[in-house]
Amino acid sequence: MNSSGLYIEIAVIAVYMLYLLGIGAAFKNFNHDISDFFRGGGRGTWWLVGASVFMANISAYTFTGASGVAFEAGWSVATIYIANSVGLFLAFLFFAAWFRQLRAITGPEVIEMRFGRTTQQLYAFLMVILGVVGSGLVLWAMAIFTAAVFGFPIWVIILVLGAVVMAYSTSGGSWAVMATDFVQSLIMVPTTIIVGVLALLAMGGFTGMGELVRNAGLESDFNLINGTGEFSGGQFTLTWALGIFMTQSILSNSMVSGPRFFSVKDGWEARKAAFLAFVLMAMGCVFWFLPPMAARLLFESDVLSAGASLNKPAEAAYAVASIKLLPLGMTGVIMVAMFSATMSSLDSGINRNAAIVIRDILPMLRKSMGLEPMEAERELVWSRWVSLALGLVVMGIALYYSLMGKAGMFEFMLALASMLGAPMSVPMLLGMFVKRVPAWSAVFAVFCGLMPSLLAFAFGLEWSFQQKVFINVGCGTAGFLSSMLFWKSASQAYRTKVEEFFTKMHLPVDFEKEVGKANDLSQLKILGNFVLGISSFFFLLLLVPNPLGGRVVILCLASSVALTGVLMRWVGARQARLSAAKEAAVSTIS
Repeated sequence: MNSSGLYIEIAVIAVYMLYLLGIGAAFKNFNHDISDFFRGGGRGTWWLVGASVFMANISAYTFTGASGVAFEAGWSVATIYIANSVGLFLAFLFFAAWFRQLRAITGPEVIEMRFGRTTQQLYAFLMVILGVVGSGLVLWAMAIFTAAVFGFPIWVIILVLGAVVMAYSTSGGSWAVMATDFVQSLIMVPTTIIVGVLALLAMGGFTGMGELVRNAGLESDFNLINGTGEFSGGQFTLTWALGIFMTQSILSNSMVSGPRFFSVKDGWEARKAAFLAFVLMAMGCVFWFLPPMAARLLFESDVLSAGASLNKPAEAAYAVASIKLLPLGMTGVIMVAMFSATMSSLDSGINRNAAIVIRDILPMLRKSMGLEPMEAERELVWSRWVSLALGLVVMGIALYYSLMGKAGMFEFMLALASMLGAPMSVPMLLGMFVKRVPAWSAVFAVFCGLMPSLLAFAFGLEWSFQQKVFINVGCGTAGFLSSMLFWKSASQAYRTKVEEFFTKMHLPVDFEKEVGKANDLSQLKILGNFVLGISSFFFLLLLVPNPLGGRVVILCLASSVALTGVLMRWVGARQARLSAAKEAAVSTIS
């Protein structure tokens, strides 16, 4: 990329970041209490929450670590995202509505309803620690991608982008996060589809791609399922794929993951949100990994050169493919799309974990010190300060990751998920089906699930990912179910608490009585204006010098975003007219 092209891409990113901050400022007035700040007051529409759920399931990691695996192993990495799709479809069938009907603000609140105060406090502390650590990893992944495109030092990118994320996350809270996620989904989905299609065309379609794979001797490597011995640690085999499906299904639908559906209006809207996220994720499985495979087949030397300064050079594959395939100005667009996707993932480490601190940890600490609960107004102020503090911690962790050794993000994330994520999530999933277990059953199940990994670490044993998953999940499940033998020891108060939990979980939400007036029209109007505004910015990219084909690509993106904005404004205006007519009719009758 020449210097003038680099300046254009940087200008696109700079303007767009300011635009994102503008969205956060626009939704700041939606926050009147911590329910608004942390879960949108339970007023989010299905399309807004569904887009946010989808965006929260991906991050820059998808286009760095996972794309690095696609560069080396082809379609195998798509297994993870197919498993994510299955998890979201299960949420559509059952879990999304159940989570919303629990009427909570944080995950630990749900855990307290089901298992009591002790388990809630244990999970609250662990969720904050793991959430912040995971968010640091996500920020690091985003910095790697940006560094591969523009050549800036990773630590500089972490500091700059981390500061932007902090400002955004603390300004508009959950409303700003969901709004930005929605706008970004309108950009990221068509942009990544465009990159995928261009990659496929560059390879000569699927037929040409098959010939390139055969000529490179990669037939076995690029299979969806590989044989034992193809890759180290038994990766990408059938048992590895089963481990992935088990892990993602559990992680996606345990009580720990419930907060992503707390913002929606009711159970039916939650199901629609989950289905939208499922459809978008399933589409992504098809298009996201064509560019890194094209990079392996067409631009391998460029990838290895661009990624020479990275821990794993292959993780620059998507960045290189984007530069090679997209017209001038569009690389900056896909960068800001990845940036926003990462912001959604960082919400788990900043906004949602701040909610846990404010709602679950701080009240316990104040009570232990004999202090009165905070007033609602002070809670909202503290929410922003805690969000700011967690953002600084996330940045520090990301800087630490950048100084680690040669271990790649892909292996690190799988190890973290199998060792800690699954054991913690197993009792939180089973607890929604199995009633007759004592209050300590979840803690005991976590201990049983962690014990194999702790023993393996103590004795220096090397396990594959799938071995960790099957053994840890199996031991955790056995521990949880075995506690059923002690149900008779549970107090009557706890038994009543369990019955109340299941009753509430299956009781539909009466939105008008429980929440109040909806603000659907405001969401449509404000977001419709922002969508039209960003589409105008994309149309301006047509002025950037590009060949005809490049201008057509930019026109397709700008038009798709503009049409969505027009549709939103039309629907909003139509609903406003219908609402006004209904109010007039009621007024006439009365």
